[in-house]
Amino acid sequence: MSAPAPSPLAIVDAEPLPRQEEVLTDAALAFVAELHRRFTPRRDELLARRAERRAEIARTSTLDFLPETAAIRADDSWVVAPCPPALQDRRVEITGPTDRKMTINALNSGARIWLADFEDASAPTWENVVLGQLNLIDAYRRSIDFTDAASGKSYALRPADELATVVMRPRGWHLDERHLRLDGQPVPGALVDFGLYFFHNARRLIDLGKGPYFYLPKTESHLEARLWNDVFVFAQDYLGVPQGTVRATVLIETITAAYEMEEILYELRDHASGLNAGRWDYLFSIVKNFRDGGPKFVLPDRNAVTMTAPFMRAYTELLVRTCHKRGAHAIGGMAAFIPSRRDAEVNKVAFEKVRADKDREAADGFDGSWVAHPDLVPIAMESFDKVLGDKANQKDRLREDVRVEAADLIAIDSLDARPTYDGLVNAVQVGIRYIEAWLRGLGAVAIFNLMEDAATAEISRSQIWQWINAGVEFDNGEKATPELARRIAAEELRDIERELGAEAFAAGHWQEAHDLLLEVSLDADYADFLTLPAYERLRG
Repeated sequence: MSAPAPSPLAIVDAEPLPRQEEVLTDAALAFVAELHRRFTPRRDELLARRAERRAEIARTSTLDFLPETAAIRADDSWVVAPCPPALQDRRVEITGPTDRKMTINALNSGARIWLADFEDASAPTWENVVLGQLNLIDAYRRSIDFTDAASGKSYALRPADELATVVMRPRGWHLDERHLRLDGQPVPGALVDFGLYFFHNARRLIDLGKGPYFYLPKTESHLEARLWNDVFVFAQDYLGVPQGTVRATVLIETITAAYEMEEILYELRDHASGLNAGRWDYLFSIVKNFRDGGPKFVLPDRNAVTMTAPFMRAYTELLVRTCHKRGAHAIGGMAAFIPSRRDAEVNKVAFEKVRADKDREAADGFDGSWVAHPDLVPIAMESFDKVLGDKANQKDRLREDVRVEAADLIAIDSLDARPTYDGLVNAVQVGIRYIEAWLRGLGAVAIFNLMEDAATAEISRSQIWQWINAGVEFDNGEKATPELARRIAAEELRDIERELGAEAFAAGHWQEAHDLLLEVSLDADYADFLTLPAYERLRG
């Protein structure tokens, strides 16, 4: 067999990485280049469509189910493809980035599924992009191990039948990979992440009795789901993999996608396995789309918007009903608590909240849920075990009692809560601390006993922006203004320097993080995604 032709993709501004040649092979890069040629023009059109839709929401301050797809919603005959055995039982899923230690710990965690994250839990440095792929390849080969240099503790995989099934999450459509270019143009990060993973692992996963499974983030319409479906069809043909091998779970984490759940499943029906409800990005999307909709769209503190808020309950119940009507899994939200090694009382209170949240999801009909830490796996497992017993899922619970109107999903003022001064302080604190870590290449960061990711920074800066532009007056009588945000940010920077010491503070990216948070929080032109200007500042 002749050697594959060299890829036309150029690797630019990237330091060589150990073993990168195992990932960036000519054949793999040729596949990514072909994905780019075929699908990036449509990606670009769909991003432009997002802007047009946002402008329409700004004009009307409303959303509705699509009249042009009413026939799809009314047709009770269609369901998604039968679920593969490896995805039948998803009662607990753990999330996290694909660094070497996390790869081993997540696979060993006892969760049924690991969301191997190249998106919100991973800052997209070239090292994270390439070595994350390598870690997954090594895991499937069972050639992965890790020794912590500080503690000397070693990590290795448990027996194969005890490992979580991997569902990989590529970057969203809006993000480019600047280190891979074709004719000077960057390749979309989604196609890089998907392409490298699928090329190297699809056949190997089939041999292991599983398959290439994906979470699709930041989807805003059924047309974006259609694009993913076409990518899957082409990729399976390209590698000679049977059609329908790919399975995708779509995160319903944008307000526009909440109005197109059935259409999204329909577009992906040969490859769909479920939908997921994600809180922070969903709230961020509400602010982004309805930021000029007046006082009735002003959100209170993020921690006051739980899944029991009326408009959030409408969203989650509609998701369960939609999924089960169409034979798909409904996956619940994240338990982000990080247990304290020093404070048992903090753990006790938090564990009870996690248990109550997972009990609610299981009782509502969800088939599984997310946790951020291995210590939470048994808690979530117990909640779903009580409801599921020996059943793999509860897709037979059709939730025909659920009736959600279009207005229910955007009834933000149905929640009896107001923004607080402490909420503003927390948004500034968490925003600065998360962005600083992200600029150092860390996407999943423990802050105040919670595992935070990029969605955290998005809702934090969005709330600061919204409260200032809405002229919110807080409970202490102060008004949300740019000057107040700057004062709180300056105080937080001083507090961090005292907390860390001058030397450690100087070694970080604290001033840069402070400046970026204020830029995206105070600029009159609201940035679509914080990660776009942040990526320009990301080294590596």
